[in-house]
Amino acid sequence: MQNPNKETLEDWRKNPKYWKLKGLFYYNKEDERILVDKQNPNYGTTLNFAHKKSYLFLFLIFIFFGFILYMINKKTA
Repeated sequence: MQNPNKETLEDWRKNPKYWKLKGLFYYNKEDERILVDKQNPNYGTTLNFAHKKSYLFLFLIFIFFGFILYMINKKTA
């Protein structure tokens, strides 16, 4: 859905059918956003795991921090 209205976004955020493992993971194929607010927006954002781009994003984060750890260990060795 292109450019959903505020009511739809709020419904997606509050609807428990889009939240897996007691609200830990967000999974909504209709929602094209990769980063979404958590059920309680004070807790930050999470990934929409219904899209392949979110897995690529997560993989790139792991690669980045792995590279940082590698460089730190290389320097101390």
